Amino acid sequence: MNTRAIIGVNPQLPYSMEEAINRLRINVSFFGSDIRKIMIVSSEPNEGKSLVAMNLWRQMAGAQEQSILVDVDLRKSMMVKTYQISREDGRELWGLSHYLSDNKKIEDCVLTTEMEYGDMIPNVNNVVNPSMLLESRRFSDLLEMLAANYRYVFLDVPPLGLVSDGERIGHLCDGAILVVRGGVTPKSVIRNSIAQLERAGCPLLGIVLNRVGAGGGKYYGKYYGKYYGKYYGNITGDTMGNIRKANTTQKCPVTMKTGNKPAS
Repeated sequence: MNTRAIIGVNPQLPYSMEEAINRLRINVSFFGSDIRKIMIVSSEPNEGKSLVAMNLWRQMAGAQEQSILVDVDLRKSMMVKTYQISREDGRELWGLSHYLSDNKKIEDCVLTTEMEYGDMIPNVNNVVNPSMLLESRRFSDLLEMLAANYRYVFLDVPPLGLVSDGERIGHLCDGAILVVRGGVTPKSVIRNSIAQLERAGCPLLGIVLNRVGAGGGKYYGKYYGKYYGKYYGNITGDTMGNIRKANTTQKCPVTMKTGNKPAS
């Protein structure tokens, strides 16, 4: 696993968002050693899940926790284009779909980065219908192998409301972090996403409330307080980076405020 990547675009986050991601990282570290495969998911496109996944991975690797970011959005991935990812040696870039289709070895697809503790598997070629690849033994074995070699495996997956891929992937993960765009994502849609995760047997580890404006947190506060009160405590204020934990549960709801346009 010695293929070196160049990440051409590494935007500087506003301090407020950097701090919110840092608090999320700290709470993830409290999950316990059994929580290794974590999928970052949203209900709809453009809620910021890819932005959260990329930066949570960066911060975890920066904290010297061996971490790998896996782009599992096989239908409409934008990671390689958005962050201008290429190989340092100039050779062709290979990724997850190449490996799952049995065209490449895993050592050809895992990229090392400038971060000693941060590797990634991008998705280079999108697939019209990746269901068979995601349902294959090769995919489940890959996740187990990665979990045995990395402290954290972060999976950037398609939105739950668009396709069934997220449920399948969730079934293989230790938990999910749900990214919600403040003041935009309907509560009914969030309920459906939670139900999908429950059907998949994927524990909801926490919620990232992203792009919260003034009063944005109040839009969800009553609903979250009712649904999650016994696990999280209420998520009410609109303060950026507000994190609450209830009792000794390993949950990490986060409220984030940023003016950046989120990635999908």
